[in-house]
Amino acid sequence: MNIYQAFAGRPERDGPLALAAIIETGGSTPQVPGAAALFSERGLVAGTLGGGPLEAEAERRARSALASGRSVVFGFGLRGEALDGDEPVCGGEAVILIDALPAVHRETFLAMRDSLRSRKRGLLATRVRPGGDAGEVAVHRSWIEEGAGTTAAVPWDGPPLKTPDLAAALRDGLPILSRPDDDSGGVSFDFLEPLAPLPRLLIAGAGHIGQALCRLAVPLGFEVTVIDDRADFASPGRFPDADRLVVDPPGHALGSLPADAGTYIVIVTRGHKDDTSALRACIRSQAAYIGMIGSRGKVALIRERFLVEGWASAAEFDRVHTPIGLPIGSRTVEEIAVSIAAELVQVRSRLSAGPRPG
Repeated sequence: MNIYQAFAGRPERDGPLALAAIIETGGSTPQVPGAAALFSERGLVAGTLGGGPLEAEAERRARSALASGRSVVFGFGLRGEALDGDEPVCGGEAVILIDALPAVHRETFLAMRDSLRSRKRGLLATRVRPGGDAGEVAVHRSWIEEGAGTTAAVPWDGPPLKTPDLAAALRDGLPILSRPDDDSGGVSFDFLEPLAPLPRLLIAGAGHIGQALCRLAVPLGFEVTVIDDRADFASPGRFPDADRLVVDPPGHALGSLPADAGTYIVIVTRGHKDDTSALRACIRSQAAYIGMIGSRGKVALIRERFLVEGWASAAEFDRVHTPIGLPIGSRTVEEIAVSIAAELVQVRSRLSAGPRPG
């Protein structure tokens, strides 16, 4: 879940929050453009700008912005010379936007959240212009779902968003800082952030390994669905971080859930029969990753049956990651979950292209 979705989902009664985002960097920095964090008057609430002095300065300015209700843009240098001093020594610089009133744009963030939940990608456009007082900036935001056009989707007046920059941001999956043609050096820019749905992880099996894997996968940036035919296992109490719980036999559930190139499937059911039915339901899908737990002997028996029954070709079966996980010598439940999570990240990194997941 990205920081904008996190903000949209927070009850307004939680109190005012300032939204800080890195919009431009040069040289070596602890984070990249698009990194964002929420701050309350008490400090960091969610997200990160990379920690250290940069984040500390952003927190100080966020508190000030909350007190004044004024949004600001500031630059921060990381060019200290002494390793034992207090100055950052990364060697770069960053430009940070502090939005003092993100609640004004809650409907925009909710529209973005709805699109991403519907597995649709798009672009968050943030327009920044000089404000009424010295140093203050005015912030406007719009969510543009891919294919919906741009002009009608942007609710503010002024020059339209630059079509080449929009196309480049969506094509490359990287934020773009777009400056107006008449920019005279003031604080005027459009920050275009492409966002895509999180990769979807379907965990077939709500046992101990599924539970441990869910805890790891959510902070690693997966939208997690847990499947089990036992309601007392696939429960909010056991999986408080899961995005969705499905109480259904794994084979039936996997056969009815769409599995596209953004889907990762992990089969860790409680028995040979359920593993077989779950794998049979998804082995010919377009899923980016299919993994099944099991010893080499068990895998060999299942492979033979799939080929004999015509449920899969040798090539189709051999794309299944089984035995599952990277070979790190794992033995405990937690170690096995780590090995699976590492393999998911490895595959995702190899396949990553397009907009930054939201």
